[in-house]
Amino acid sequence: MATEKKKNEGKSQIVISFEDVDPIEVLGVHNTRLALIQNAFPNIKIVSRGNKIKISGSKEEVRKLRSRIEKILDHIRRYGYITDNVMRGLLSRSEGIEEIINPYGEDVLVVGPGGHVVKPRTENQRRIVEAVEDNDIVFAIGPAGTGKTYTAVALAVRALQNKQVKRIILTRPAVEAGESLGYLPGTLEEKVEPYLRPLYDALFDMLPAEKVNVYIEQRVIEIAPLAYMRGRTLDKAFIILDEAQNATLPQLKMFLTRLGPEAKTIITGDLTQVDLPQKHTSGLATTIRILKDIEGIDVVYLDRSDVIRHPLVGKIIRAFESLEEQEKNVENAQKHEKDKKRDEKGEPN
Repeated sequence: MATEKKKNEGKSQIVISFEDVDPIEVLGVHNTRLALIQNAFPNIKIVSRGNKIKISGSKEEVRKLRSRIEKILDHIRRYGYITDNVMRGLLSRSEGIEEIINPYGEDVLVVGPGGHVVKPRTENQRRIVEAVEDNDIVFAIGPAGTGKTYTAVALAVRALQNKQVKRIILTRPAVEAGESLGYLPGTLEEKVEPYLRPLYDALFDMLPAEKVNVYIEQRVIEIAPLAYMRGRTLDKAFIILDEAQNATLPQLKMFLTRLGPEAKTIITGDLTQVDLPQKHTSGLATTIRILKDIEGIDVVYLDRSDVIRHPLVGKIIRAFESLEEQEKNVENAQKHEKDKKRDEKGEPN
């Protein structure tokens, strides 16, 4: 936001510009919200044009209105939109109170298009939020549907809106393409888009589509396969490595050693859903084991109690877990029987 000032013996005139905010959110359809501002400050002359508001009046009144408009703009940047009631509240606030009104509850991370509220909905999702506040690297591990990726993207969007980072980097191992994408037709974005679609879906839930597209064009938001992180330093960014169970140990080492001094990262994965070819081994479990006790790194485990998809998803997960347990028991029993026969024959195990 930029301001231009002109002064004249007790009078003041400033121009407030807000290029990063939709003017309709500030001024309202047919200037209905501009009328709210005018009614709150009847002695101020207010003129709007595009993404600029010019206000003229006494120095004290102009100072007060400028402060209120800054709070309105901060609210819109943080939550994506503002209601008339919240705007009235911000316009009438007493001086010295710096907090922005939060009508959505303290645990809300992002308010997306149309007032879509994104917040942690389970205890373990709340643990992810707390872990990110206290650590620069957080592993969020759990089965499908537990909201680990969605929560991670919401935290990244919040950090960007609050100007805690300058960009968001979202990455996944492109397992289905074997991380070898050169033979596929199209641009890099077109080649990897199918593998990164869940990350796009989460972003469009939390930001207006046009803003997502602008951010991607300006490289404020970058979505790329894990292989393209090699050789880079990722700083002043919130980075999410999704589906990390499909990354090998060398790939995870490569990723984690890219982080700059002002970066935060969340690494999500499901240790039960590895899609790597047989000749490759997931490095996620080993990475967690060797890093979990390092200060600044935390691990949050989610389970089927955190599933927030269709109610049947939780039952499906339990059914597969039961099948896997049965298969493991059969495998152990077969191994035990083979060992027993070897012992009877005097053969070494």
